[in-house]
This record gives sequence, C-alpha cells and structure tokens, in this order.
Amino acid sequence: MIKNIRFQLEKSRNNTITFRSDDVIAHLYVLEEDVFRVYFPEEQHPLLNKTWTITPGAEDVAKEGRDKDDLSPFDLPTFELKETANEVEIFTEKLKAVVELDGLKFHWYAKINNEWIHVANDRKTQNYNFHKSLGEGVYHYMERDRNESYYGLGEKGGPLNKAGKRYRMQTIDAMGYDAEHTDPLYKHIPYYITYNHDNKIAYGLYYDNYSDAIFDLGNELDNYHGYYRYYQASKGNLDYYFMLGPRIKDVVETFSQLTGQTIMPPKWSLGYSGSTMTYTDAPDAQDQLKKFVELCKEYDIPCDSFQLSSGYTSIGDKRYVFNWDYSKIPSPEEMINNFQENGIRLCANIKPALLKDHPLYEELAANNYFILSKDLNEPEISQFWDDIGSYLDFTNADTFDWWKNKVKEQLLSYGIDSTWNDNNEYEIWDENAQANGFGDMLSVSYIKPIQTMLMMKASYEAQREFYPNVRPYLISRSGAAGMQKYVQTWSGDNFTEWKTIRYNIKMGLSLSMSGVYNFGHDVGGFSGKAPDPELFVRWIQNGIFHPRFTIHSWNDDKTVNVPWMYPEYLELIRELMKKRVKWIPFIYNAMHKAHKDYKPILTPTLYHFDHDANTFEENDDFLVGDQLLIANVVEQGARSRDVYLPDNKHGWYDVNTDKYYEAGTNITADAPLEVIPMYAQAGAIIPIRDGEITFSNKEEERGVLLFPYQQSGVAEEFIYEDDGYTNKYKDGDYTYLKVKMNCSDEWIDITTEVDGDYLLPYDKVTFYLPKEEHRKVKVNGQEGINNHTFVAKVKGR
Repeated sequence: MIKNIRFQLEKSRNNTITFRSDDVIAHLYVLEEDVFRVYFPEEQHPLLNKTWTITPGAEDVAKEGRDKDDLSPFDLPTFELKETANEVEIFTEKLKAVVELDGLKFHWYAKINNEWIHVANDRKTQNYNFHKSLGEGVYHYMERDRNESYYGLGEKGGPLNKAGKRYRMQTIDAMGYDAEHTDPLYKHIPYYITYNHDNKIAYGLYYDNYSDAIFDLGNELDNYHGYYRYYQASKGNLDYYFMLGPRIKDVVETFSQLTGQTIMPPKWSLGYSGSTMTYTDAPDAQDQLKKFVELCKEYDIPCDSFQLSSGYTSIGDKRYVFNWDYSKIPSPEEMINNFQENGIRLCANIKPALLKDHPLYEELAANNYFILSKDLNEPEISQFWDDIGSYLDFTNADTFDWWKNKVKEQLLSYGIDSTWNDNNEYEIWDENAQANGFGDMLSVSYIKPIQTMLMMKASYEAQREFYPNVRPYLISRSGAAGMQKYVQTWSGDNFTEWKTIRYNIKMGLSLSMSGVYNFGHDVGGFSGKAPDPELFVRWIQNGIFHPRFTIHSWNDDKTVNVPWMYPEYLELIRELMKKRVKWIPFIYNAMHKAHKDYKPILTPTLYHFDHDANTFEENDDFLVGDQLLIANVVEQGARSRDVYLPDNKHGWYDVNTDKYYEAGTNITADAPLEVIPMYAQAGAIIPIRDGEITFSNKEEERGVLLFPYQQSGVAEEFIYEDDGYTNKYKDGDYTYLKVKMNCSDEWIDITTEVDGDYLLPYDKVTFYLPKEEHRKVKVNGQEGINNHTFVAKVKGR
C-alpha cells in the first residue's frame, strides 16, 4: 500500500542528522566537505552495521570489519543546518543536501564559484521502499537527466558510458564471456559516477550493501514516474555515500581514498607473467614447466613470474586445493627452485571451495568450517568446478586461521612467492544458506563478496607473516570495492576474438574509475581457439601498458598462448616483450602515485580532459599516468587508425616519430603491425629502463624521455625509486629523482636532484629529446649540450 510518509528532524549531533516518521528512521552523516552518507537502518544484525569497504586511507581492515558507527576516520567538518516547515537544508562549504520532509526526498547541490548549483534529485514518486510498497528488498530511485553520462560499476562489459543500460551486480564465474554483452561478471562494486554535460558537474554514489543488486541507468521507462534510474538490492539496508566532484577525477580519487590504499606491490609483479592451464594439467607438468623456463631463455623473452594454474592440485581429473599432485610434479621444491634460480617468481592458484571427496572435507565439515545449510546441520552444497562441494566460511575465525596456516604449510614453506586467489565468486544460490558471521549467524546472501574479501585478506596475512620483510603480492579474480588494499586483479576468463581487446579496455577503465587501479586482462584470450598472429600481436601491444601483463590461456583447440607460438612473428613479439620491460619504471612510478596519492594508473581521455567535449565520445584510447596516450589498434587488418589528441593546451608528441602535434587535433596514425600509436603530452618527463634488455639481464639502467614545451614553460617530475621488493620503503628507504625541464624560445634547461635515503642502483641517467628539437640544452648548469641524447650524473646515497 502506498501512503504519504511525513518525517521530522529528530536530532543533530556528532555530524549526524536523524529524521524519523512513525516507523521509519533515517540518518544523514556529514563526513567530509564533499562526502555525505544516507542510511536507513531497517534490518537489524550485527554484521549489517559493519563495513569492509569504506576504510578511509587504510591499508587493511580487521577481519570482523569496521563499525559503521565509528566516524573517527572522517574529518567531520563544520556544517550549517536550516529548518523550515517542509524541508531541512544541511550544507558545508562544498555540498548541500535539501531534505524534503514529505516523503524524505533528497535534493543535492554543489557550490561552484560561490553559487549553489543543483545537481541531483530523488525521484518525486516512490523514491524509497517505505513499508515494502515496491516489493521486497532495497530501492533507491533518482531522477535521470537525458544529458547525463554514467561511469563505473567496477568491471562491466559494453561501452564506457553506462547510460541507457541495466546491470546486475552479482559475482559469477563467467568463463568465455562476451566482453561487449555478458553480464554479470566477477566483481561486486555498487558504485557509479554521474556526469552532467550541461553544468559540467560530476558526483559519485556508492551503496554499502553486499547483497545481489540491479542498477538501471535509463533502460527502464515508466510513464507515471518521468525519467529515472534506480538501485535495487535483494536484501539488507539502504546505505549510500554521495561524493561530490565537481570533476570526474575528484570523485574517483575520493572514492579510492574512502575504500583504502592501493597496495604497493613488488616491482617484479609488473613484469611479464607466464601462465597456462595446459602445463599444469599435463601428466608431465614439472617437465612442461621446466621447458617453459628453458624456452624463455632460448628465445630471450624476459619473464618475472609464472602463475601456477590449479592442475598442480589434481587427484585424478579433479582439483583439490592445498593438495600437491606428485605424479605430475614429483618435486615441488625442485620445480620452484628452477623458476627462482632463473629470476621467475611463482604465484600458486588456490580456490575457496572443497569438493565433497576432498581428503580434508569431512574434518572441516565436522568443525563447521563451511557455509552451512539452512538447518545448520551440514555444509551447504554448491556446484563447483569438477563436481559439487562446499565453500569455506571466512566469517568463522577458525576457518580464517585454518586457511592462513594451509597457505603457509602447503605453499609458502615450499618456496611459493605469491597466492592467486581464484574461483572465489561464492556462487551460492540458496539464500537460506548460513554464514557464521563471527558468532552471529546470518544468510550468506548478505555478504558473499565479503567472503571473497576475507579470503584474500587471510592469504595476505599468511604471506605477510611468513615473509615479514617482503611486500605481499596477491592476485584475485573476484572482489568488492576496496579490494585494492590486498590484491592485483584481472578481468577474468575472456574469449579470444577481436572485440575483446576493445571492450576489455573499457572494462578495465571502468574498474579504474571505481578505485581499482592495479589490473590487466588475459593477453591473447583465455577461452576459445588460439589467437591468429595479428590478433596476438595487437593483444600484446595493448597488454604491455597495463599493470598486470599476463599471457594466459586454456584454448579449446589445445594450443598454448606463449610468446614463441608463431615462429615467423617471434622477432616482433620478442621486441614487444622487451618493450614492456622498458616501460616498467614509468608504470612503477604511476603505481607509487596510486598507492600514495590515490591517482589511477590507466584512465580514459575524459578523465584528465573533461573540459574537452570530444573526449566524451566513445573511443579505444587510454592514458597511462597523465602523460602517455595509448591508441591501440583493435580492428583486424587495420594498418592505420584515427586518433583524437585532446586539448591539453600544450600539444602532443608522437613517441614513435617525435613529430609534434597541436592540442585538440584529429590525426590518422600509421599503425603497421609492429607499431603502437602512442603520444606524450608536451611537458612529459617519462622514466624508462635503459640499456640492454634480455632474459638474464636484471641490471637497472635509467633513461628519461623528455618532451619539451614548444614555447616557454616549466615541467617537473618526481621519479620514485626504492628496492622494489622489501618493506623498507615504509621506513623511509626510498628516493626521488627530481627532474625539472625549463623551456624557453632558445634553451631547454634540465636540472636533476636526488632526494632520499635509498641508494640508487645507477649513477647516471640518459636523457632523450625529440630528434626535431633544435634548441640549445643545458644540463645541471653545463651549457653547450645540443645533442638529442645526453647523460647526466646523479648522486646515489
């Protein structure tokens, strides 16, 4: 039954404003100048007052979660409150909520140039699900402007702009998915950005609810309600954060900070990581793995890690987590040592479910370590890979500890470097299945993504405790908002076809705009037939600019995706693999900015150039950091492509030819198979790995690419350096190489400075200027240098 509900302002204290009707209560929290929270505490359970995702600035969160009532992580700014008979205004210096007491409708305003600009409204009709008038579950209806774009939702297929689409927020194992159309996928990030093209203002909404959900961003139309969009969750409470930009980049970086720091990984995690299910599924897996290392050496393919697929855990034709199949791998220690002696780290696949005939199943069932059936008498049974089994319950503290111990005993003690947390979507379809809830039982359907988060946290703690002086590096396929605190991720088991490159790019950029910055895609495609040579080359060209660079496959035709799979293209692919190594210092520098300053590593062009309306057109391009534009070829047979160089005020350089282009220019880029169209902003200062790059050469030589302003201007870059492996950086053992480039009509004046306690592994830097540059160059005060390549000494400490 629909009835009008009248609210009253009940109280305001500790930055919390409470509204109440006869039987409904709502809270508005003023957390930051530009972040408010709206909360309707309808369902009561201790875990529903916990969050594992809103952890401002944190590197970690307690396994039991953070109390939502704890406001200490926030600044809690001063605010003003004005009350009239029909509405209440709550505002800071940046953000205002006008709350209409009749029906509790929120109207949102941003202060721009000292003027309040209206940015959003709840829907005028049935905005919330009071008295279940809309059915079961949680609903939030908002008005929709047809001139709005929507971005985010984590890992989603299709275009970057989600306007007009409907998505399910549910974690599922979508092997072989269509990157344009398949939904849902692997991750649960109920968050999106709204950008209005009229007022140029962006804001974000994050719903801190972990049950399955739907986002409709203009797919649905109902004549009785006008234009609207909505969020619907199957259960739990409505609890959302409103984050004002006003720019898109402001929203993204605010949300990243709210959900926690991006973990600082070891540098080796940015190198090429080999992987295929074929090797570990083979009966002679150890020989196959040894041969992989030998072929990397033979073909001179730099490789820093290998992801050990789950075939190493086999008993017969099934997979059993924490089991070593000694028939395939007679000596795990010898196998691991062979990799590590050749400079290749190992990441072992682990899964959070045990099949019913797992040797440890009965023991764990007796201890109630699994998600339980509704009557609590036995483990809940789900379909899993190979057979039926049961998911571990990480909200049971004993299960959590058991997992940590098994990671240490069965993997780390053998010398495994890293955990690959896989198949962790928690596909439990029985909504009556019960989780321990750290002593307060509840249906697992409230917290499936939190089971995934706790799995990766337990693996993280195991690695941190076993290797206390070494940075943990973990991979996870599934996850929730804030997963960046623990892991690197990827877009799951993609399908081998041309359009996958295009839509994986957009999928990754949506992840990036959702606060998850350290990601990549299975290069070459995971499922389907082997990529043809052209597709494989173009896929590698795209992959080498992503933080995770892994060639991984389980091809239907029994082939294996490896750099040497096409001998006639080996030389070209080898050069691309070495080019990846060349760019690692630049990506590592961007990774440090992600960790320290919440800056994304990869972004769409609109992220930095939202003043340029052309960047909002769908394109296949992305920026690495804020300096390098990558314009991959994603169409079969193409040997050129159109590129738009955004209006950055200073212009762009073609990195391949050194040609300069004015800002805001449409060009046609030559793109033969061996060329990646890429463009550096004028003023860019980009560190690279210099010198000879081979499989065996790990020496760090440093080069810096300089792209000067055409007119007068000063550019500066702080290049971060540390040992790339230990936790010493947390104690201040790091150094910045500061490079300043002062451009005038006649001179380019370069100065360098070393600031920090880390002893640099090099004592000189080679600088590279565009070949067309004819101005005189001065380096650290030394005049007369007018070469395009020159060396500057630096002082290590």
